[in-house]
Amino acid sequence: MNNLIKTLLGAGFAVAVAYYVHVTFGGVAHSGFLMIAAIFGAYMAMNIGANDVANNVGPAVGSGALSIGGAIIIASIFEASGALIAGGDVVKTIKKGIIDPTAFAGDPMIFVYAMAAALLAAALWLTLATALKAPVSTTHSIVGGVMGAGIAAGGFAVVSWATMGKIAMSWVISPVLGGLIAAGFLYLIKSKILHQENRLEAARKIVPILVSLMAMAFITYLTIKGLKKVWMDIVEIAPFLPEHKHKPTIGIALIFGTIGALLTYVIIKPRIAHKIANLDDERASINTLFTIPLIFAAALLSFAHGANDVANAVGPLAAIYDALAHTTISTKASIPLWVMVTGGVGISVGLALFGPRLIKTVGSEITELDQMRAFSIMMAAAITVVIASQLGLPVSSTHIAVGGVFGVGFLREWMDRKGTDAKHQALNEQLEKVKKFKEELANIGENYQRKAELYEIIKAEKKVTKSLKKALKEHYVKRGMVKKIIAAWVITVPAAALLSAIIFYILKGVGA
Repeated sequence: MNNLIKTLLGAGFAVAVAYYVHVTFGGVAHSGFLMIAAIFGAYMAMNIGANDVANNVGPAVGSGALSIGGAIIIASIFEASGALIAGGDVVKTIKKGIIDPTAFAGDPMIFVYAMAAALLAAALWLTLATALKAPVSTTHSIVGGVMGAGIAAGGFAVVSWATMGKIAMSWVISPVLGGLIAAGFLYLIKSKILHQENRLEAARKIVPILVSLMAMAFITYLTIKGLKKVWMDIVEIAPFLPEHKHKPTIGIALIFGTIGALLTYVIIKPRIAHKIANLDDERASINTLFTIPLIFAAALLSFAHGANDVANAVGPLAAIYDALAHTTISTKASIPLWVMVTGGVGISVGLALFGPRLIKTVGSEITELDQMRAFSIMMAAAITVVIASQLGLPVSSTHIAVGGVFGVGFLREWMDRKGTDAKHQALNEQLEKVKKFKEELANIGENYQRKAELYEIIKAEKKVTKSLKKALKEHYVKRGMVKKIIAAWVITVPAAALLSAIIFYILKGVGA
């Protein structure tokens, strides 16, 4: 499918949303602007699918556990399910307390222009980042959009710079934590399984424990992040469950996770033992033991992402609808079903049409992944979010996942340092050989036949030298990709903010 057809299909989805708004809310004041905002919201949702979802399924695809088609189907279903089932019915209208509501001077239309500008700016930035193959944080994109529109509406004083400071901290905290945890699990797998004399016996003991830990991590993660917006509905059905500030406690999440881990261990231990009986002692065979856990991880990450991050698309749209419907500015707004469907379906549409580009980047263009490495990255994604949420650390799921990819790649480089030493030794020996041939050539006198032979020998040996030097410069982690991605992370907030401020002034001028 070429890019023109994909673009037309995406535009068709946005137009369909706008048409629904026109038919349903045509009699509401400023319905025309609501249609425009709905298009912006649909566009933002598709960009989340195109960019952010790659982090959930990229490692599984890069490792070969899932095909791109299979990943898109699984992620589309679970992203939409997470958004519609656990996305919640209320959203904060000013994301994360970034700006003071007084910035809008009590004028609902100024607020509407600001939220629309934030949506469009974030979406445009994500489109550019996706085109450049840079996985960036959609949360930071919308944060930058809201900040830029807020500054344009009320000046720099309305921004909560302490909040922005925490967000800046996440540029470091997220990838470092994700990278360290992913590298730790990969080191554990290598030392306890791959470097053992009997790999199959080691795998029979260790793999069920690792998969059970994954089940615990993901159930805990899903409880904290995926169910927090519908926890009170769950408590009504099961009143014996406690509620803390209308969301599950870490204690409850860990209890759920522990029960899930025990059940997982009981179920999979005999299955893994049976499968190992038919495997050989090669790394590739042991890799297959992680395939099914990776598929489940991709599905669960997608569900939690849909539940948690759909607000990045529908939050400002819901705020715009609330402001236009009630002609007032609320700190919280209910999310109508049509808005939630726009977010959930839009994420799936964007993933299906434009997701493969970033899936390939995360899965294979930063470092080479197999199932063990991908498993370590998925574990890091879940565990880091759980730890950070309890410590109050600001983190980005995008930065965690990509940091995990960096982590496993750099660990491979560190563990292969013996191979690097051998390459250095080979290069030194080669340079010494070339030096001797050159010395012979310089002292050979008038033996022209030998001179001709030496010229050819030196020419061939220089090619070998060049090849060895090139091998030494090769890294498991592609440095160019690392630099490009980190640069994109750093400029996401200011770039989205600048775009948003410009768009705000345009919308305000048109509205006036």
